[in-house]
This record gives sequence, structure tokens and C-alpha cells, in this order.
Amino acid sequence: MVNNNSPQLDALFQALSDPTRRSMLQALARQPLKVGELAAPFRMSLAAASKHIKVLEGAGLIRREVEGRTHTCHLKAAPMHAGLEWIRHYERFWNSRLDALEALLEADDAAPSIAPPTPTPPASPKRRKRKNKE
Repeated sequence: MVNNNSPQLDALFQALSDPTRRSMLQALARQPLKVGELAAPFRMSLAAASKHIKVLEGAGLIRREVEGRTHTCHLKAAPMHAGLEWIRHYERFWNSRLDALEALLEADDAAPSIAPPTPTPPASPKRRKRKNKE
């Protein structure tokens, strides 16, 4: 069963909710990057980039390596597994529901079709014959 009350899951989805942080993770998937390199594609200050990095660190998605004044970030993808398991739980839920719906629709298609009776048009009122006045 999936734990919906997990602080780690909350931190993961919060971190992944921002497109800038997702882009940072995508860049780190290719190679480790220094904070300045990670911030370069975005129109933001290093302080703003650092705040995004701290959110990613809090979710356990990156590891920061410090050598003097140089901070290098490395991707840690393992925490994404919890999010994947949460999503898979609901994927199985919806797949079972959709399979049941498909079975019902196929059974309905296979059942002999009985045409509904054709409605009889309402009787038209009788026309009165006009007397010709000549």
C-alpha cells in the first residue's frame, strides 16, 4: 500500500512541481554541475538558484559537494522511486477500472440487439371539408 502521509513524498512532489527545478534535474542527469553552471540557463540570481537547489537537496534529489568555494551538484535519482511507486499504485487502480469498463462494453456489443419499437406518428386531425360558396 502507498503511504500518502509521507513527508519524503511531499518534499519530492514539491520539488518536482517547479519547472526550473525539473530542468535542473534534467541537466544534472547528464553530468554533475557547479551551482553557477546550473543557474546559467535561467534568468535568475545565484541566490534564487541556490533556493531551488536547497529544495532539491531537501527532497534528497541532489547531493552538493563542496571544495573550497566551489559547490558541485550531483543527481540522486533514488528518491524518485517513492513517487514512481505512488503513481504506479494509481495506474493499477485505473487500469483495473478501465479493464472492467472494457469488459462491460464488449459484453454489451456481444449481446443480441433488440431494436426499439418504431414510434407511430401522431394521428393527424381530420380536415374539414369546405363548402364552396358560389
